[in-house]
Amino acid sequence: IDFCNKNLHTSISSEQLLVDAGSSELYQVPFVHMTGHGNVVFNEQEVTNLRKYLESGGFLHIDDNYGMDGFIRPQMKRIFPECEFVELPFSHPIYHQKYNFPKGLPKIHEHEGKAPQGFGLFYKGRLVCFYSYECDLGDGWESFEVHKDAPEKHEQALKMGANIVQYVMMGLEEKQ
Repeated sequence: IDFCNKNLHTSISSEQLLVDAGSSELYQVPFVHMTGHGNVVFNEQEVTNLRKYLESGGFLHIDDNYGMDGFIRPQMKRIFPECEFVELPFSHPIYHQKYNFPKGLPKIHEHEGKAPQGFGLFYKGRLVCFYSYECDLGDGWESFEVHKDAPEKHEQALKMGANIVQYVMMGLEEKQ
Protein backbone atom coordinates (compact mmCIF):
# COMPACT_ATOMS: atom_id res chain seq x y z
CA ILE A 1 0.00 0.00 0.00
CA ASP A 2 2.75 2.45 0.97
CA PHE A 3 4.69 1.60 -2.20
CA CYS A 4 1.63 2.25 -4.40
CA ASN A 5 0.78 5.48 -2.62
CA LYS A 6 4.34 6.74 -3.06
CA ASN A 7 5.07 5.48 -6.58
CA LEU A 8 1.66 5.43 -8.25
CA HIS A 9 0.35 8.48 -6.38
CA THR A 10 -2.65 6.52 -5.14
CA SER A 11 -4.39 7.36 -1.91
CA ILE A 12 -5.11 3.88 -0.59
CA SER A 13 -5.80 3.72 3.14
CA SER A 14 -2.83 2.24 4.95
CA GLU A 15 -5.24 0.32 7.18
CA GLN A 16 -5.86 -3.03 5.56
CA LEU A 17 -9.47 -4.12 5.48
CA LEU A 18 -9.91 -7.85 6.02
CA VAL A 19 -13.12 -9.15 4.46
CA ASP A 20 -14.75 -12.54 4.36
CA ALA A 21 -15.69 -13.92 0.96
CA GLY A 22 -19.32 -14.20 2.00
CA SER A 23 -19.57 -10.75 3.57
CA SER A 24 -21.29 -7.64 2.18
CA GLU A 25 -18.11 -5.73 3.16
CA LEU A 26 -16.57 -7.22 0.03
CA TYR A 27 -18.46 -4.63 -2.02
CA GLN A 28 -16.68 -1.76 -0.24
CA VAL A 29 -13.43 -2.49 -2.06
CA PRO A 30 -12.59 -2.75 -5.77
CA PHE A 31 -9.64 -5.07 -5.22
CA VAL A 32 -9.24 -8.14 -3.01
CA HIS A 33 -5.98 -9.97 -2.37
CA MET A 34 -6.10 -13.59 -1.27
CA THR A 35 -3.19 -15.78 -0.27
CA GLY A 36 -2.39 -18.88 1.70
CA HIS A 37 -0.74 -22.27 1.81
CA GLY A 38 -3.46 -24.66 0.81
CA ASN A 39 -6.86 -25.64 2.07
CA VAL A 40 -9.26 -23.17 0.45
CA VAL A 41 -12.89 -24.22 0.53
CA PHE A 42 -15.74 -21.78 -0.10
CA ASN A 43 -19.23 -22.44 1.20
CA GLU A 44 -22.23 -21.80 -1.07
CA GLN A 45 -22.80 -18.28 0.26
CA GLU A 46 -19.16 -17.39 -0.44
CA VAL A 47 -19.35 -18.86 -3.95
CA THR A 48 -22.47 -16.82 -4.73
CA ASN A 49 -21.12 -13.65 -3.13
CA LEU A 50 -17.72 -13.84 -4.86
CA ARG A 51 -19.33 -14.40 -8.24
CA LYS A 52 -21.68 -11.44 -7.76
CA TYR A 53 -18.75 -9.28 -6.57
CA LEU A 54 -16.61 -10.18 -9.58
CA GLU A 55 -19.50 -9.85 -12.05
CA SER A 56 -20.28 -6.38 -10.72
CA GLY A 57 -16.76 -5.04 -11.28
CA GLY A 58 -14.69 -6.36 -8.39
CA PHE A 59 -11.25 -7.87 -8.88
CA LEU A 60 -9.56 -10.77 -7.10
CA HIS A 61 -5.81 -11.32 -6.96
CA ILE A 62 -4.90 -14.80 -5.72
CA ASP A 63 -1.27 -15.28 -4.76
CA ASP A 64 -0.26 -18.91 -4.31
CA ASN A 65 1.96 -18.84 -1.28
CA TYR A 66 2.71 -22.51 -1.95
CA GLY A 67 0.18 -25.29 -1.86
CA MET A 68 -2.98 -23.47 -2.96
CA ASP A 69 -3.15 -24.66 -6.55
CA GLY A 70 -4.92 -27.96 -5.93
CA PHE A 71 -7.56 -26.14 -3.90
CA ILE A 72 -8.04 -22.81 -5.62
CA ARG A 73 -8.65 -24.10 -9.14
CA PRO A 74 -11.64 -26.29 -8.18
CA GLN A 75 -13.02 -23.53 -5.93
CA MET A 76 -12.81 -20.91 -8.69
CA LYS A 77 -14.46 -23.44 -11.03
CA ARG A 78 -17.39 -23.50 -8.60
CA ILE A 79 -17.62 -19.70 -8.83
CA PHE A 80 -17.31 -19.56 -12.63
CA PRO A 81 -18.05 -23.06 -13.97
CA GLU A 82 -18.13 -21.70 -17.52
CA CYS A 83 -14.63 -20.16 -17.30
CA GLU A 84 -11.11 -21.57 -17.25
CA PHE A 85 -7.89 -20.03 -16.00
CA VAL A 86 -5.67 -19.16 -18.95
CA GLU A 87 -1.99 -18.37 -18.76
CA LEU A 88 -1.51 -14.71 -19.61
CA PRO A 89 1.05 -14.00 -22.30
CA PHE A 90 4.04 -11.87 -21.32
CA SER A 91 2.57 -9.16 -23.55
CA HIS A 92 -0.53 -8.79 -21.32
CA PRO A 93 -0.94 -5.22 -20.00
CA ILE A 94 -0.79 -6.34 -16.36
CA TYR A 95 2.95 -6.88 -16.88
CA HIS A 96 3.43 -3.49 -18.54
CA GLN A 97 1.88 -0.83 -16.35
CA LYS A 98 4.26 1.62 -14.63
CA TYR A 99 6.81 -1.17 -14.37
CA ASN A 100 7.82 -3.40 -17.25
CA PHE A 101 8.05 -7.15 -16.72
CA PRO A 102 8.83 -8.46 -20.23
CA LYS A 103 9.17 -12.05 -18.95
CA GLY A 104 6.03 -11.99 -16.81
CA LEU A 105 5.97 -12.53 -13.08
CA PRO A 106 9.20 -12.27 -11.11
CA LYS A 107 10.29 -15.31 -9.11
CA ILE A 108 10.35 -14.24 -5.46
CA HIS A 109 10.61 -17.59 -3.63
CA GLU A 110 11.73 -20.99 -4.82
CA HIS A 111 9.77 -24.10 -3.91
CA GLU A 112 9.90 -26.77 -6.61
CA GLY A 113 12.00 -25.27 -9.38
CA LYS A 114 8.95 -24.24 -11.41
CA ALA A 115 8.77 -21.01 -13.35
CA PRO A 116 6.32 -18.39 -12.07
CA GLN A 117 3.10 -18.15 -14.05
CA GLY A 118 0.30 -15.63 -14.21
CA PHE A 119 -3.17 -16.96 -14.91
CA GLY A 120 -6.27 -14.98 -15.67
CA LEU A 121 -9.93 -15.72 -15.30
CA PHE A 122 -11.98 -13.74 -17.80
CA TYR A 123 -15.69 -13.12 -17.49
CA LYS A 124 -17.40 -11.50 -20.49
CA GLY A 125 -14.00 -10.42 -21.79
CA ARG A 126 -12.89 -8.75 -18.55
CA LEU A 127 -10.08 -10.04 -16.37
CA VAL A 128 -11.82 -10.60 -13.02
CA CYS A 129 -9.14 -12.67 -11.31
CA PHE A 130 -5.37 -12.74 -11.59
CA TYR A 131 -3.70 -15.80 -10.12
CA SER A 132 0.04 -15.58 -9.49
CA TYR A 133 1.44 -19.11 -9.25
CA GLU A 134 4.93 -20.25 -8.14
CA CYS A 135 5.89 -16.64 -7.51
CA ASP A 136 5.06 -15.64 -3.90
CA LEU A 137 4.50 -11.93 -4.49
CA GLY A 138 2.93 -11.53 -1.06
CA ASP A 139 6.03 -12.88 0.66
CA GLY A 140 8.09 -10.31 -1.21
CA TRP A 141 5.85 -7.52 0.04
CA GLU A 142 6.62 -8.28 3.66
CA SER A 143 9.43 -6.64 5.59
CA PHE A 144 12.97 -7.98 5.28
CA GLU A 145 12.86 -9.57 8.73
CA VAL A 146 10.05 -11.95 7.76
CA HIS A 147 11.57 -13.77 4.76
CA LYS A 148 15.00 -12.16 4.39
CA ASP A 149 14.37 -11.43 0.70
CA ALA A 150 17.15 -9.73 -1.19
CA PRO A 151 16.39 -6.03 -1.78
CA GLU A 152 16.01 -6.66 -5.53
CA LYS A 153 13.43 -9.41 -4.94
CA HIS A 154 11.51 -7.21 -2.50
CA GLU A 155 11.50 -4.38 -5.06
CA GLN A 156 10.40 -6.69 -7.89
CA ALA A 157 7.51 -7.97 -5.77
CA LEU A 158 6.43 -4.43 -4.86
CA LYS A 159 6.63 -3.27 -8.48
CA MET A 160 4.60 -6.21 -9.77
CA GLY A 161 2.04 -5.64 -7.02
CA ALA A 162 1.85 -1.99 -8.05
CA ASN A 163 1.28 -3.09 -11.65
CA ILE A 164 -1.67 -5.22 -10.53
CA VAL A 165 -3.16 -2.33 -8.55
CA GLN A 166 -2.65 0.10 -11.43
CA TYR A 167 -4.17 -2.33 -13.93
CA VAL A 168 -7.25 -2.75 -11.75
CA MET A 169 -7.62 0.96 -11.02
CA MET A 170 -7.20 1.95 -14.68
CA GLY A 171 -9.87 -0.58 -15.57
CA LEU A 172 -12.18 1.03 -13.03
CA GLU A 173 -11.52 4.49 -14.45
CA GLU A 174 -12.40 3.28 -17.96
CA LYS A 175 -15.82 2.11 -16.71
CA GLN A 176 -16.75 5.50 -15.23
